[in-house]
Amino acid sequence: MEFAEYIKSPSIDNVLLKRRNTPYIEGTLCITGHHLIFSSRTQRSEELFLLISGVEHVEKKFVGQEAILTICCKNFDLVKMRINDMEKALNLISTIDALSTLENQTLKYPFFYRHVGALSGEDGWDMFSNDLDFAKVCSSTQSWRISHVNINYEVCASYPTSVIVPLGVSDDELKASAQFRHGARFPVLCYFHKATQSVLMRSGEPLCGSMSNKRCKEDEKLVNSALGSMKKGMIVDTRSTPAVMNSRSKGGGLEPESNYPQWKRSNHNIEKHTVLIDSVCKLMEACFDQNLSMNAYLSRLESCGWMDQIQAVLGTACYVAHCLHTDGIPVLVHDGAGLDATLQVTSLSQVILDPDCRTVRGFQSLVDREWIRGGHPFSNRCTRVGFSSTKYKGQGPVFLLFLDCVWQIYQQFPCSFEFHDSFLICLFEHAYYSQFGTFLCNNEKNRVTVKLKEKTISLWSYLNQDEILEDMLNPMYERNESVLWPSVAPQSLVLWPGLYLKWQKQQRNGDSFWLEARRVQDLNKDLKLQAAALREEFTALQAEVLELRKLNTEPKKPPEAAVS
Repeated sequence: MEFAEYIKSPSIDNVLLKRRNTPYIEGTLCITGHHLIFSSRTQRSEELFLLISGVEHVEKKFVGQEAILTICCKNFDLVKMRINDMEKALNLISTIDALSTLENQTLKYPFFYRHVGALSGEDGWDMFSNDLDFAKVCSSTQSWRISHVNINYEVCASYPTSVIVPLGVSDDELKASAQFRHGARFPVLCYFHKATQSVLMRSGEPLCGSMSNKRCKEDEKLVNSALGSMKKGMIVDTRSTPAVMNSRSKGGGLEPESNYPQWKRSNHNIEKHTVLIDSVCKLMEACFDQNLSMNAYLSRLESCGWMDQIQAVLGTACYVAHCLHTDGIPVLVHDGAGLDATLQVTSLSQVILDPDCRTVRGFQSLVDREWIRGGHPFSNRCTRVGFSSTKYKGQGPVFLLFLDCVWQIYQQFPCSFEFHDSFLICLFEHAYYSQFGTFLCNNEKNRVTVKLKEKTISLWSYLNQDEILEDMLNPMYERNESVLWPSVAPQSLVLWPGLYLKWQKQQRNGDSFWLEARRVQDLNKDLKLQAAALREEFTALQAEVLELRKLNTEPKKPPEAAVS
């Protein structure tokens, strides 16, 4: 495909552009295969480079021969344009529609992007792997092994080539279990809790069917192998009981108690990704409308159901963490396909339990392990955020909901995270539109096919540059080895202003706060260094004084008599 065939009007003159809280300015708009570039000839500071893939949708209004376009961006920004050439305006809309929904991954911007200057430090593509994860597990237990049963992605298309499984389960038994699980996602280890030696596993739902008489002994062995010395385990199904019953009628369901007698079951009520679209759409409508009264705003915020989704996901994660840490029992988590709510819950459980996951590198590892290698279909889910009128198959703000839940924990324990919310916002934005390849494609198999590692740059390589990471570090961070137990009470869960309201004028003071906090923290570090230096100097002077006293108190020898 040639980009030129979609770009009928490469440039448009005399465009009036307005961003939030700024007046209209006149300039020229240029359209490339990946960018909208606006430049004002009279005010060079007013330039706009907007990735077309970052456009959520375009609202259009026509007044005579003038087109008024409102470009709604995936990061919730708004850009208005007034174009007095109707034909070129319609061409622009057509171009944005076509280029913002490219299905061919190799035509997306990360395959064309070249970073200015060399990126120092570790290559992000090599930072994390299943081998490194397995080495971490082996430091605490010898009951697990790494399996390459999926070496050619023939067993499970959404799993990586290697997975961590119980030591006593063979690859043939893994293949049999895969045939019994939705999407062939057989149970695999995702976290080992050192404090209680309990394990967290995830999978797809079992294909038991409506009669619940279909069984797989290999799957039963695999699941029971996770028990170790424990007598009981917990299966957490993120779906409600009615949802499970509906799935059973279609061939899915829940592990029958008769076949898994050592495992208790717990159903929760996390909605599917399709429900989240309507919820986030109503949320953003409330956030965008600045003419709402207080009562109307709060009413719409409640009716959108977004905070209910946060409460459901975070509450389930706390339940899983409680099973692992307090009860000390193994947990298996799944929904239907095991690609959405399952990953939300397993990831958040680790943030709650593991202080490493609250560091920059640890959180990057978590996202890479649970979401990217874990098979979350980013390409489908992140086509749109969900507040546009056009819906695409497979889209749903699942990853956004996860990040919001992390932020809820962060705002309750602000000193326990090495990063602050700008780091989470950065991940959200790059998941939906980016010059880096980290969040492209639906699974590892797709990424290998398009040679993502060889042809694109990893987001981690960029973020871990000192000058970039510095602005995302939490100056109030103090490593906290304790388990974090966030409150999921309605009074404790709040709207994330730094994300959803970031473009509101009154909200744009966060940067100054972090700059001041960092200044105070740096000053505190300098004072501590000065204090340490003074203590060393004081200690040295004390030693010198003691030495002088010792010399002064020693008895003087009488002078020897002169020899005649």
